[in-house]
Amino acid sequence: MQFFVVQLVVEAGWHTPYSWSENNISDLGNVGCRLWDDSRPRYVCSPLHGVMNASFAVHGALLLTGVLLAGACWGRGAISASSRILLAIAAGGWVLVGLVPADVEENLHVGGALLIMGLGNLGLLLTGFTSRDALFGGLRSVTLSIAAAAALAAWMFFGQYDPGIGLGSLERIAACALDAWSLLMALAILRARRSDTAGDVASR
Repeated sequence: MQFFVVQLVVEAGWHTPYSWSENNISDLGNVGCRLWDDSRPRYVCSPLHGVMNASFAVHGALLLTGVLLAGACWGRGAISASSRILLAIAAGGWVLVGLVPADVEENLHVGGALLIMGLGNLGLLLTGFTSRDALFGGLRSVTLSIAAAAALAAWMFFGQYDPGIGLGSLERIAACALDAWSLLMALAILRARRSDTAGDVASR
């Protein structure tokens, strides 16, 4: 949640219009003020870029913490382990994009984005095929639906195929699908714990 709130705060600091449909998320973290991106020229100037870049890094750290603490929800097996490894790498991608803004070292920054939207969404897809005995495996349809939307959005974003919603919107779907999934899974974990607690009380 901090990631989305910080985006709103940093966006409010812009003196020029910022568009969630047209601007990249990374524009909020650029340290310089200039015309940016030869493929889609736009003026970028983010006075609160330090706040955004810190949020990127914190976002990655929190995602990694979640992957580690909720490990049992993936169940056991090679698919479960592989999906968690890929999601952990994606979390590292968020830290990387925070440490290396796009206008400081673009190649490294894009590499971080690929970890997020490539390996991260692949990890999400694999999660959809974990054992149905595991909590997350029991929510397979939800996971696969989100993963499919994220993968399609990532392909369209990197190929610059805009269906009319803006490349910025496509990037947000591709990059933040894991966040939406994480929120849904957190609610599922809470629900499961409440059910277990209620069952324990009823059995006493």
